[in-house]
Amino acid sequence: MVPLVLQVRRALERSRVFLKMSLSTNLLQQMTIFVTLVTGGGCGVMYYLMQKNFAKSEYYHLAIEQLNENATAMASLGAPPLKIHNIHLTDHHNRVDHTKAQLKIPVTGQKTGGYLYTTSTRDTLMNRWCLQRVALQLKDGEIVDIYPKAEWK
Repeated sequence: MVPLVLQVRRALERSRVFLKMSLSTNLLQQMTIFVTLVTGGGCGVMYYLMQKNFAKSEYYHLAIEQLNENATAMASLGAPPLKIHNIHLTDHHNRVDHTKAQLKIPVTGQKTGGYLYTTSTRDTLMNRWCLQRVALQLKDGEIVDIYPKAEWK
């Protein structure tokens, strides 16, 4: 038979081990939650900054100006008011490099919505972006060519 003092000592040692494991598990859970929150917050900030950079860019503004000036496209959307939504960052139509910018901008009006497709190239001599094409594709599939404007004969 094991003396009572030895049994108590073993029980205390087991409880210390359990307590240490419990503390380390709690610490690990807290670290996991913290890292998850920081990572999620970082992704959110990154998404916001990327959207903001697109909205501030010259090629983006040029395309939106062309849409606002085109009465046919605005009437098809039921705008004003025109609502411009965030660009889908994972969409393969959205590509920007040093010489070419290609965007698919979601827009809606009171009647319907669609996507504003735009392609721009960078003039390296003037250090400016030049529109190549702007077209609005409505949800029903209709396409309104906005830029270049059709020349009337």
